[in-house]
Amino acid sequence: MLPASALVLAVLAALLAWPVPAALARSSWPRRDPLVALLCWQAIGLAGGLSIIGALLVHGLAPWGTSLPAAVWAFWTGAPAGEAVRGDHWIAMTLAGVLFLELTGVLLLSLVHTARTRTRHRQLLELIVQPGAGLPGCAASERGAPEARLLEHPAPVAFCIPGARPLLVLSSGMVAELDDAQLGAVVAHEQAHLDERHHLLLLPFVAWRAALPVLPAADRAHDAVRDLVEMRADDVALRSVPGPCPRRVLAAAIVAAAGGASGHGLVPGGALAVTGGVVSARVARLLEPPPPLGATGRATALACAVALLLLPALLLLVPAL
Repeated sequence: MLPASALVLAVLAALLAWPVPAALARSSWPRRDPLVALLCWQAIGLAGGLSIIGALLVHGLAPWGTSLPAAVWAFWTGAPAGEAVRGDHWIAMTLAGVLFLELTGVLLLSLVHTARTRTRHRQLLELIVQPGAGLPGCAASERGAPEARLLEHPAPVAFCIPGARPLLVLSSGMVAELDDAQLGAVVAHEQAHLDERHHLLLLPFVAWRAALPVLPAADRAHDAVRDLVEMRADDVALRSVPGPCPRRVLAAAIVAAAGGASGHGLVPGGALAVTGGVVSARVARLLEPPPPLGATGRATALACAVALLLLPALLLLVPAL
């Protein structure tokens, strides 16, 4: 019979693997506050992994004690089990180890692969791009943010490559097609990606999708987080767009760039582009902004995120108290 804590952890893991991500992805409130929604997605991913691994460990180590820390210590030190060790206990421990190694291994491999891809693309771009410090809207580079580069291409394209030496690339077509305000909005959008480390928020979900490709929630979670980081970058960019209609300025820039990146495949892998996510949804959100999430809604969402992180930990540690 499964220990009660293992059963509760298994139920929680099942909920976080499908119903909860599906409900959050379908919900309309995340577009009202992308930052809070991103925190909720991170909590779902962390709590889900901890729950499934914890459930397997609690069941597998049950013969050594009802307290997981004490059971781990007894097993590690070779203490005798307090009850018969069955095959399902060994299977559970093996699955926990395999799942832990797979999730952490895929995450590390994704991190290394993405970093190498970005380095390679940066090296290739530096062979063909020109310095862009004098470009309109790129004064941010004077404050030590990304190096601006100009790519000679008629398609309107803008993207940034995160890393230790972030790179912002604008095509000559983008510079020619947009006015100074629109170009400044594009630069501010890319700067927001870099300042808030959006590539790190995306990485766990890239790894989740790679580790569990048969799980529909993995695709849904990745797509939802990708859209939210773009909406968050839009929100941050609006703060620095001058004029009476900053939303229209940024929306026009996004629409102008939408055909360039997708039509010519100029955005390299691992880059964050101004045309990322679902462009139509982002433009509609800019032109018809939803009401901001109120203080009560923010507090509720953040409390749920904290509860998701604390619940698995409590289920694993409380029996030891």
